[in-house]
Amino acid sequence: MTAALTIHAAFVGHIAAALDALEAAGTLPGGLNRAAVTVEPPRDPSHGDLATNAAMVLAKPAGLNPRALAELLVAELLKVPGVASAEIAGPGFINLRVDAAAWLAELRAIAALGADYGRSTMGQGSTVNVEYVSANPTGPMHMGHCRGAVVGDALATLLEFAGHKVIREYYVNDAGAQVDVLARSVHVRYREALGEAVGEIPEGLYPGEYLIPLGQALAAEFGDKYAKAPEAEWLVLFRTRAVAAMLEMIKADLALLGIHHDLFSSEAELQAAGKPDEAEKWLRAHDLVYDGQLEAPKGKTPEDWEPVELPLFRSTRFGDDQDRPIKKSTGEWTYFGADLAYHFQKAQSADALVDIWGADHAGTVKRIKAAVAAMTGAANENGEGKPTPFEVKLVQMVQLMKGGQPFKMSKRAGNFVTLADVVEMVGKDVVRFTMLTRKPDAQMDFDFDKVVEASKDNPVFYVQYAHARIRSTLRKAAVEGFGPDPAALDRLGEEELALIKLAAQFPRLVEAAAAAREPHRVAFFLHDLTAAFHGYWNLGNDKPEKRFIVAQDAALTGARLYLATQIGQLVRNGLALLGVEAVEEM
Repeated sequence: MTAALTIHAAFVGHIAAALDALEAAGTLPGGLNRAAVTVEPPRDPSHGDLATNAAMVLAKPAGLNPRALAELLVAELLKVPGVASAEIAGPGFINLRVDAAAWLAELRAIAALGADYGRSTMGQGSTVNVEYVSANPTGPMHMGHCRGAVVGDALATLLEFAGHKVIREYYVNDAGAQVDVLARSVHVRYREALGEAVGEIPEGLYPGEYLIPLGQALAAEFGDKYAKAPEAEWLVLFRTRAVAAMLEMIKADLALLGIHHDLFSSEAELQAAGKPDEAEKWLRAHDLVYDGQLEAPKGKTPEDWEPVELPLFRSTRFGDDQDRPIKKSTGEWTYFGADLAYHFQKAQSADALVDIWGADHAGTVKRIKAAVAAMTGAANENGEGKPTPFEVKLVQMVQLMKGGQPFKMSKRAGNFVTLADVVEMVGKDVVRFTMLTRKPDAQMDFDFDKVVEASKDNPVFYVQYAHARIRSTLRKAAVEGFGPDPAALDRLGEEELALIKLAAQFPRLVEAAAAAREPHRVAFFLHDLTAAFHGYWNLGNDKPEKRFIVAQDAALTGARLYLATQIGQLVRNGLALLGVEAVEEM
């Protein structure tokens, strides 16, 4: 396995082996749950290179004093080649220092693994369904969708790199009232294409100019057949054609960001196939749905409210504050009822589910998680009733700014800025990287002036510039007759080793980010790594002997160029996870 070649994976193995040795000696009882044991760099680098909490988390179940167990572990770990020291800190943490040779071996591992450095088998081939974007098929993608699209796509790539199989899914909301509104909006454009003076688009319809070509296409195909016809004759046809056209537009917009889904699941098809009815039947059989009345809404008197019996899901069993209806009084499915059936369907073909939602849907998270836990837990009774893991990641809105002012609306779209407009202005890579420079649940300003600014305050530029600097240095060195050479890596000093130690955190970072479903951690790591690289580079401004190319010392130059090459590789690996290309020059 490639991961076994990295220093982090090696020390996870060394600590496991030390615990095995203590078990074999009878000092430690067998069968202890080691899931909480961690190996990571200490927060303060002065404490060492790696730290483990093994003694802290295993002492109590083992019936031992944490420091006493730590002393036993230290004795075992000091036998490991490359361990320079092992010290106990506080109540039982163990801090390890690793000799330079081990770090130089890690640099060689980066070179050997190349684009696979950091790749993990952690996922063990389990399938994760990541549903993201899922915008209503009523128009082009706008910047309100962009952040969730990038977060979802980067997460999918990250999970694949961490050893999972991934299904990238888009849920098409084509069964609601909004698609009837779309059909009526297209009918106006259809009549307009036939020469009718339609004037202002009526209130409540979609005014965007993006519907004009569809209206023209329908006019060319059907002539005036439906111009004066009653709505019942054309609504379904126009709705079907409009949704199909909008989906093609959405796919084209997403392709501008390098985003392609594996699966587009239709809500209308789900309902036509009777999936919500099947789900309701199944839920009733498991006593998870019953017929009852909702409490009167707050602030209304009994005279204002008419009690209606509805099928209610027992979401209070799972932490919700009230049971939730899966149907309306009209017999139509609620959003919750349809979503419930959809998630149950997704769980049939995946080991875990992740949804990327806009923060405006935060109020429905608890109930859908309760429903999925209930349905999959009961359905997985042969698997000890464990529910399918399901997470909802909320993404906050993005405020578009230019010249210190909110960016103006798009005429083509009618009332919003399209994703295509933004990508055309600043490029795919800038959009993607910028969307991952903050945690998704934090508000974000997308400032058109700042995201293209060539300064260290612009994270996109800062990371890309580091890669371009490395490539430029390697080109210059080649002209002067130098190239990367690992023969004299022992000439590298403390500053270079500090850079290697930071780079070596990448495999652990990949696993932690994948486990937490947080791709933004990769962007944060790249910023830290390239900041350290720029800091090292700047040493050469005042001290020529610290430069990558030292003309009078070919061996040292070769070693530093080898280091720079691997840092460049790591930047490319990280950017690839974010769907961003590394530039060769700037």
